[in-house]
Amino acid sequence: MSSILTNNGAMVALQTLKSVNDDLSKTQTSISTGKEVGSAKDNSAVWAISKTMESDIAGFEAIEEGLSIGEATVAVASAGAEQIVEKLTEMKELIVSAQSENVDHEKIQTDITSKVEQITSIIDAAQFNGANLLKATVDGTATGLGVLASLDRVGAGGAVSAVEITVDSVDFETDLDLGSMTQITDSASAASALGEIETYLQTAITGAASLGADAARLEDQSEFVSNLVDSMTMGVSTMTDTNMEEASARLSALQTQQDLATQSLTIANEAPSSLLQLFR
Repeated sequence: MSSILTNNGAMVALQTLKSVNDDLSKTQTSISTGKEVGSAKDNSAVWAISKTMESDIAGFEAIEEGLSIGEATVAVASAGAEQIVEKLTEMKELIVSAQSENVDHEKIQTDITSKVEQITSIIDAAQFNGANLLKATVDGTATGLGVLASLDRVGAGGAVSAVEITVDSVDFETDLDLGSMTQITDSASAASALGEIETYLQTAITGAASLGADAARLEDQSEFVSNLVDSMTMGVSTMTDTNMEEASARLSALQTQQDLATQSLTIANEAPSSLLQLFR
């Protein structure tokens, strides 16, 4: 039935045009912003997941910075420990040479004293930002350095707990009590000093090896966190970013639909005028 009061065809055409215009507006927005899901109204479930993941990404990026500082702190201590091992080795060589009777024991002891002072200086200087892993306490109170290594989340949106890597002080300040070592005055005292220096050398080697292992662990964790951040970022991108190839094709299709819907509305609006022909 045709009516001059109600144009059903125009109403349908208008609704179609409005729908096409809405879709076209959304597509243009997603192209201009680069985000398929830019707000909660676009897709509340995906938006919530992406925001949780983005907060985790921000946390892991902060962890990366902390791990870098931890790596630097351990690297300084490790370099100092290895230098101390070298100095103790040089001291051992001097002590071995002092086993003979026909050497200048006084000069050998002077050289040894100089190297002891060097070792003390290395222990004092092997600090990074106030943290020294070669001393009894790292910062005057703590006996270890805690480095935030990860964030563990239980379930989607569940509780988050921090995971630390603890690097213990090797305490060369106490264990390498070189000031109490036997003073070399003759071959007999040199024999006593040889046993002592061997003990100190093994202590230093063990400490340096421990710091080296901690440095490797921090480096591995830093690499893992970096890869994890990249993976999570790609995951969020997959969920929320606009697929430009699809958006381009959709935009072209919607523009064509818009033209057709406009033409349909024009035709529908002209329909009532044709009823005038019936009254002529």
